[in-house]
Amino acid sequence: MPAGANNPLPALAAEQLEQRSLLRDALRRFRQNRLAMLGALVLSLLVAIAVFAELIAPYGLNQVDFSIVRLRPFQDINHILGGDGVGRDFLTRLIYGARTSLFVGLLVPLLSFAFAVPLGALAGYRGGRWDFFILRVIEIATAIPPLLFAMFLISITGAGLGNVIFVLAITSWIEPARIARAQFLKFRETEFVQAARTLGATEFQIIARHILPNSLTPLLVSFTFAVPLAIFAEAGLSFLGIGITEPTASWGKMVGGSVKSSTVIVDYHLALFPTLLVALTMLSFSFVGDGLQEALDPARGD
Repeated sequence: MPAGANNPLPALAAEQLEQRSLLRDALRRFRQNRLAMLGALVLSLLVAIAVFAELIAPYGLNQVDFSIVRLRPFQDINHILGGDGVGRDFLTRLIYGARTSLFVGLLVPLLSFAFAVPLGALAGYRGGRWDFFILRVIEIATAIPPLLFAMFLISITGAGLGNVIFVLAITSWIEPARIARAQFLKFRETEFVQAARTLGATEFQIIARHILPNSLTPLLVSFTFAVPLAIFAEAGLSFLGIGITEPTASWGKMVGGSVKSSTVIVDYHLALFPTLLVALTMLSFSFVGDGLQEALDPARGD
């Protein structure tokens, strides 16, 4: 028998070398994508604004000055973006609104992925009855419109930041569960997984060290696109008046409040600026998601 025949070690070593090489190539391709880097730069700036809102905001979140009620932008150097309908500095509200939107946008996918990925992994890795049962649950959940279901749940739980995050998380788990299932189905019978079994690796080790790392590419891309969807969903619920409640600042709530006040034509800034910020955030995440999708695709040529 030739030396090294039926030896699973070369398969595992080749897998590890390939993962390191793909990661280096992916990072290089991502850096070469100008739109992806622009999106990453904008998101980094928005995250910094959200984290250091107390230091950046010129006034307190709910500090009221009745002299600036519906003050238009660029009419007062001390309130460069004007005031809202109750006399609060609008720039300050936008800065704190970034914190709310990004917090919702990041936490909702984290919670939904924390539930969906193990569920999809169980279906894909175990197969059989587990796969049949979980797939039926996914199909039933797919038939329910997520926004309408979220509105129904909000009517039961009540509005508020915590309830909005909870409701959006449990209505956005279907896509990551499908992706995780497909990836585990794909990799569970591959050569390097069989090699790990031959070496006596436990099922947990096989999943954690071999299948999951190779499944991260589509999951990471999906997560990147899930963030702006969560931000948009929160903005939609807040626009309808069943999302974020006072005194928490929210871009979606600002837009909804300005439209309901019937003064949006006159006080255009109350709807324009938060809408532009939501669009900018979603566009930046889309640029980053597209960049990651191209960079992490092993079939992509240079």
